[in-house]
Amino acid sequence: MTSFAEPLVAKSQDTAFFGHPAGLSTLFFTEMWERFSFYGLRAILILFMTAPAAIGGLAWGVEKAGAIYGTYAASVYLMSLPGGWVADKVLGLRRSVFWGGVLIMCGQISLAMLNSAVFFFPGLILIALGTGMLKPNISALVGQLYSEKDVRRDAGFSIYYMGINVGATFSPLVCGWLAQGEGFKHLLQGWGIDPATSWHWGFGFGATGMALGLLQYVLTGKRLGDAGLTVLGAPTPEALGAGRRKLLLGLGALVAVVVVLLGLSKAGVMTVTPTGISRAMDYLLTVVVVAFFVWLFSAGEWTRDERRRLIVITVLFAGAAVFWSAFEQAASTLNLFAARQTRNEILGISYPASWLQSVNAFLIIVLAPVAGWVWLKLGPRDPSSPAKFSMGLFFLGMGFAVMILAAMAASNGQPVSPLWLVLTYLCHTVGELCLSPVGLSAMTRLAPARVTGLMMGVWFLATSVGNKIAGTVAGLYESFSLPTIFGTVTAIALFFALLMALLVRPIKRMMARA
Repeated sequence: MTSFAEPLVAKSQDTAFFGHPAGLSTLFFTEMWERFSFYGLRAILILFMTAPAAIGGLAWGVEKAGAIYGTYAASVYLMSLPGGWVADKVLGLRRSVFWGGVLIMCGQISLAMLNSAVFFFPGLILIALGTGMLKPNISALVGQLYSEKDVRRDAGFSIYYMGINVGATFSPLVCGWLAQGEGFKHLLQGWGIDPATSWHWGFGFGATGMALGLLQYVLTGKRLGDAGLTVLGAPTPEALGAGRRKLLLGLGALVAVVVVLLGLSKAGVMTVTPTGISRAMDYLLTVVVVAFFVWLFSAGEWTRDERRRLIVITVLFAGAAVFWSAFEQAASTLNLFAARQTRNEILGISYPASWLQSVNAFLIIVLAPVAGWVWLKLGPRDPSSPAKFSMGLFFLGMGFAVMILAAMAASNGQPVSPLWLVLTYLCHTVGELCLSPVGLSAMTRLAPARVTGLMMGVWFLATSVGNKIAGTVAGLYESFSLPTIFGTVTAIALFFALLMALLVRPIKRMMARA
């Protein structure tokens, strides 16, 4: 990698990127391309697993596909915990972002290979490992571009968040068309290529996006100055070397476990099934969450102010986990609804069901400036972080209330208008704007400096829990009526919205003291 040690001007004086530090542009485009890669895969993954073999899919049942999707998506964010540790103790934020991107690119290339039985699961594993390295640490890098009291901090995260959604808007359109579009399949047929391979072209373009992100990260890295170069948790060469040895041992152990399990399964000694792995992930997540927070509060080195911050982080973690458990059904339950119960055509022109995955990100781009203007206009009356969490959960519940009506309309077997899903995604988008940028900013502001990467991992651990639940719900798609599924999700979201509203005042007092 190129050297990034060129000093920056004082943080408060660096206004090169639309009034923000120049390094924000580097992180904006890196994250844009990483999210292009991620959301392109997200839009087509469960559809690929459930599609008939005749059109190139894996022809798996919904329960199996939901179990695999939920386990993969949960693993992507669960890996943020070791990814944060690697950044804090071994590589630093900057190098962790780079090597995470390399792993993601290799994983997407693996999925693009035509022999799905050989390359599918290794590809998902590589993407999970890489995202765990990149995602929490690039967010922490954004935080390091600003001082704690810099008034531009929240606005900077909003700009960064916009980069996420630019990538997330276009990737389902491009990757979805390559994977499912009839026009592209006709092109392949004209070139003498089996149109059933179209799914793998969609995966391959995701790898291209990540490669572009890595290229610009290296070429423009000097704009970051010294941000993310210091390994705060490993101040001595001896500690750094020990951390790297632990990392290599951990990776070796992971590879060994995977090889042994695959070997035993192949030899018929034991049966490794997606549903069995999914149940194991349920237990693992439960143990990780409980053990992590027990360790967090039993550690004796925290000051009183830091302990108050950690309590607030814990409450925000719970609210975020509930939010993402419903929101992330967009790529599983709602994606299946788009493919099976929705009329996917506009003005007589058909489009791939995966294109509807772009709606949320597009609405974020449109509405994010409006949300920023509203928060700014409110001034001192701007709602606190916990109040915005409550609002986010409320709008999330309203979105699923819309889906109750959509499911009832589709109960006669006739596909319904895509506007039902558009309205649902509109409600979810408003909720996301209330919760997600605020949560990211609050985590970097509240986290003790020496464990910044690890605390960002806590935020993404909440997303991991949410994704696992979302995959489990998708597996119930054919077991329960859709109004029952959507009604249950609505009730849970609204209950936690009310609970968070009741906790606003005590949390505000704790944040003020910290």
